[in-house]
Amino acid sequence: MTVAMTLIVACGFTFAETSTQKEIRKERQEIRKQTQKELNARVDHVVEKEAKRLAQEGWEVKPGALPLEKQLERVYLMQYEYDEDLFPKYIMGEASSVGGNYDAAKTAAISLAITNLAGQIQTEVTALVENTVVNKQLSAEDATSITETVMSSKNLITQSIGRTIPVMECYRINSKKNNEVLVRIAYNAEMAKEAARKAVRQELEQKGENLHEQLDKILGF
Repeated sequence: MTVAMTLIVACGFTFAETSTQKEIRKERQEIRKQTQKELNARVDHVVEKEAKRLAQEGWEVKPGALPLEKQLERVYLMQYEYDEDLFPKYIMGEASSVGGNYDAAKTAAISLAITNLAGQIQTEVTALVENTVVNKQLSAEDATSITETVMSSKNLITQSIGRTIPVMECYRINSKKNNEVLVRIAYNAEMAKEAARKAVRQELEQKGENLHEQLDKILGF
């Protein structure tokens, strides 16, 4: 298996909530309403299923590391946390990479995961922008300009990302006897918003005198 990475990137700039966005918001609302007991049961079910899949694919952890099930439990407990705007409290990035030695593969995987993280930030910020239009708090024209800037600033967002939280790390040896390392990292939501704000602020100032101020309001600054 070569380098694997999943990026979720919004492609269009329509500002009526799509059926997928509605489903995501509905699911997040349901998760926020669940009691801790119900949430733990949900996490246990997902963790058991994914841990079994990863084990079947040959993934394992280094000696002395937390068991894969415990790492996955942390991943999903963090992933199911949302704020009042249904914005994730943690943005998650995932990637795997192959290298001649473990450390090289891990370093490359983390770098790819940070790029993945930037894509997640773009998607979540775009959803916030779209929501302000649905709620008639921002014109479609201004929203389009802000969204286009956010979606074209992936490299800048990547560079603005600060310290991430490693939440999962496992590996396997492929058929060519190389190390393949899979990592998942988390990033605090407030820091994610700040990374997006920092990355696009200057360009928004050039586009219009109040667009950067509108972005600050959307992100809660």
